[in-house]
Amino acid sequence: MASCLFFFFFSALSLRAIAETLPPPLEKTYIVRIDEHSKPSVFPTHYNWYATSFVSSPVQILHVYDTVFHGFSARLSSVDADSLRDHPSILAVFEDRRRYLHTTRSPQFLGLRNQQGLWSDSDYGSDVIIGILDTGIWPERRSFSDHNLGPVPSRWKGVCEAGERFSARSCNKKLVGARSFSKGHIAAMTGAINGSVEFRSPRDADGHGTHTASTAAGRHAFQANMAGYAPGIAKGVAPKSRIAVYKVCWKNSGCFDSDILAGFDRAVADGVNVISISIGGGDGVSSPYYLDPIAMGSFGAMAKGVFVSSSAGNDGPSVMSVTNLAPWLTTVGAGTIDRNFPAVIILGDGRQLAGVSLYAGKPLAGKHYPVVYPGKTGGLSTTLCMDNSLDRKLVAGKIVICDRGSSPRVAKGMVVKKAGGVGMILANGVSNGEGLVGDAHLIPTCAVGAVEGNAVKSYVATSPNPTATIEFRGTVVGVKPAPVVASFSGRGPNGLTPEILKPDLIAPGVNILAAWTDAMGPTGLDTDMRKTEFNILSGTSMACPHVSGAAALLKSAHPNWSPAAIRSAMMTTASLIDNRLQPMTDESTGKPSTPYDFGAGHLNLDRAMDPGLVYDMGVPDYEYFLCSIGYNPKTIQVITRTPVTCPRKSSPENLNYPSFSAVFDSTAVGKASKVFIRTVTNVGLPNSVYRVKVEAPRGVVVSVKPSKLIFSPKVMKQSYAVTISADARNLKQDKSGGLFGSLSWSDGTHVVRSPIVVLRIVPF
Repeated sequence: MASCLFFFFFSALSLRAIAETLPPPLEKTYIVRIDEHSKPSVFPTHYNWYATSFVSSPVQILHVYDTVFHGFSARLSSVDADSLRDHPSILAVFEDRRRYLHTTRSPQFLGLRNQQGLWSDSDYGSDVIIGILDTGIWPERRSFSDHNLGPVPSRWKGVCEAGERFSARSCNKKLVGARSFSKGHIAAMTGAINGSVEFRSPRDADGHGTHTASTAAGRHAFQANMAGYAPGIAKGVAPKSRIAVYKVCWKNSGCFDSDILAGFDRAVADGVNVISISIGGGDGVSSPYYLDPIAMGSFGAMAKGVFVSSSAGNDGPSVMSVTNLAPWLTTVGAGTIDRNFPAVIILGDGRQLAGVSLYAGKPLAGKHYPVVYPGKTGGLSTTLCMDNSLDRKLVAGKIVICDRGSSPRVAKGMVVKKAGGVGMILANGVSNGEGLVGDAHLIPTCAVGAVEGNAVKSYVATSPNPTATIEFRGTVVGVKPAPVVASFSGRGPNGLTPEILKPDLIAPGVNILAAWTDAMGPTGLDTDMRKTEFNILSGTSMACPHVSGAAALLKSAHPNWSPAAIRSAMMTTASLIDNRLQPMTDESTGKPSTPYDFGAGHLNLDRAMDPGLVYDMGVPDYEYFLCSIGYNPKTIQVITRTPVTCPRKSSPENLNYPSFSAVFDSTAVGKASKVFIRTVTNVGLPNSVYRVKVEAPRGVVVSVKPSKLIFSPKVMKQSYAVTISADARNLKQDKSGGLFGSLSWSDGTHVVRSPIVVLRIVPF
C-alpha cells in the first residue's frame, strides 16, 4: 500500500514538474456570443457578468458588445474556448479572423447634377450621419470642412477620441466623431501597434479610410487633382452629410473581426444612419452567416434601422467570387466611369499600343529605348518582376515588360528601377483580360491589357532590335463605353445562398479621385515620399462609399424608409445600358455582362429618388429566411440576438428581395417549378395602376399572378406570385452558370425592374 502511495505521489510530482516546463497552451483571440436574456439580476452590467462568470481572472476582456451584438472578445487558450462552448448561456465561440480592405467625376456619372435635385442648395443629407469603418481619417483635408454647415444633429451621441496627432478639435460639424479600435489587433498580433508606421489614434496612416470617407460625403474642393490628373472640383456623393469615423483597420496588418464588431456596436450606439464598410475576407471563402461578424454586426445595425453598404470584393472575374453575402447587407460591385488616363506605347515598327498610366514624373520625351521581356528566359519570379529577380546586365537602360500579379503593380516598377531599367510595360494576363486601372508609378510605365501585352511580347520575340517609347496623354473625359463592369469586381452566384442574387448592384469603382493622407505617398510604397491631397484608386472599396452616400441622400429625402426600402429603390431603378445606349459590357471579356456581374445594374441615384414601388423587409423576414436555409433556432439567435420560432415550412426564394434567383437541382429530370411570393409597397402617387412585363430567360416559362396591381390611398401594399418553370434537361446555361431575364412593373411613369436568374447546381 505504501509503495502504491509513493508511486502516486512521485508520479504527481513528476507530472507537475513536467507541466511547469512546458509552454502554456497556445492562445488566440475569440469572440463569444452570449444569450443576453440569461444574465442573472445580481450582476449590474453585462461586463460584470462576463468578467466574473465566463473567464478566469488572468484573462483580459478586450471588447464588450452590447448594441448590435451581445458578448465579448478575449484572448483564450483553445482549452478555455472549448469549455466556454459548453456553458448554457453561451450561443457561440469563434476565432477572431483577419480581414482586408477591398471624386471629381463619379457623382455626376450617377445622375447627380450641380444645383439640381439631391445636389441643390437645399440641405439634403445634412441630417444624416455616415459611419465609416476603415483605416481612420486625415481630418485637415478640405473635403472635411464644415464651412456653412448647420449644427450637428441633436441625436448624435458620439465623441472625438483623442490620441496620437488627433485631438478633440480634429472633429467639427462635418467630421462629427472619430474612434479607434485596436484591442483585437494588438491581441492577435501579440504586440503593440508599430508607432513608426501607424498612429495610435483615429488618424489615417494608410489613406484608404480618408479616400472612402470623402467619396461618400466629401465637401466641394476646388482645383483638386492628383499630380495634375483628374483636375476639377472634388466632391462626395452626399457632400452635406456628416461623417463619423471608426478606425478598425491598421496599416500593414489588416482588420480583425473583434475590432470590426466593436466598430459596428459603437457606431449604432452613437447614432449613425448609414454604415459604409469596404472590408471583406481575404481567403476567397465566405463564412456562414453565424460565423461572420460583418454579417452579425450588420444584422444588428439593420434591426436598428441603419443602412449598411459593403464591398463585393476584388477577386473577379472568377465566378462565385463575390463576398459580403448576407441579404440584409447591400453588396456593391465596381464599374468604370467615363474618364480615363491614356498612355501609349509606340513600338520601333511604328505600331501604337493603348494603355493607361498616372505617371507624373520626367517623360521619355519621345526617345526610344530597347525593350526586353526577362520572363522569356527567366523563371516565374522574373516574369512577374519580383524583388531581386531581374538581372541588371539584361535590363539596365531598357524598358522592361513585367507580367501583372503576385506583387503590387507599382512595386514592380521599383524592382525595374533598382535593376537599372528606364521604364516598364505592365502586361495583363488572361485572368485580368483587358481590365486596367491607373497607378501613380514612380518610373515611366504603361499598363496594357492581355491583347496588347501579347502584341508587345511578340514584337520583342520577333524583332532583332526591339525598341519603344511611352507617351502620357493626361486626362480624357467622355470615354465610351461607360460604365463597364470592372474585371476585378466580385461576381456571382452567391456561394452561400444562391437563391439571393449578389452583388446587388454596381457603382463607380475604377480610377476614383478622393482625399488622401499625408502619411503615405500615392503609391502606398514606403519609398514613395510624395505628398498629395488627393489620390486616384480603384476597387470595390471605392464603389461601396458611392452607395453609402447615395443611401444618405435617400434617407434624408425619405426619413421613414427602411434599409431594405432604400436598397430596393437603388436596385429597381438601376441602369443596364452604357453611354452608347448599348447593354453594359464586361471589361474582362468585352462581351455583354450579366446579373452575376452587375446584380440589378448600375446605380442611378436620380431615378432611385422616385422608384414608384419598393420591396420592403424587416427583422422577421430575415429570421424566416435563416430558418429556410436550415439554421436551427440557436444558430439563428447567434445572428439575431433574440430567440426565433421557425415556421413549419419556409423557402429562401420567398424573402421579399428585389430580384429572383431560381435554383434547380442539376440531377433532376423533367419539368420543375419554383414559386416566388413578393409584396410591393407604393411610395409614389396614391392612385396608381402597375402592369407587369416579363423577359423570360431562354428556355424558361415565367408566369405572374396577378398581372396588374391597383393601389389607392387605402391600399398601399400588394402581393403577387411568380412561377418560374423549366425542363431541367433543356436548360442551357452560359459560361457564367446561369440564364437571365427580368420582371418589370410599370405605371407609365415608373419602371420597377427586377433581374431573374435561373441556375442549376449540384446538390450536396
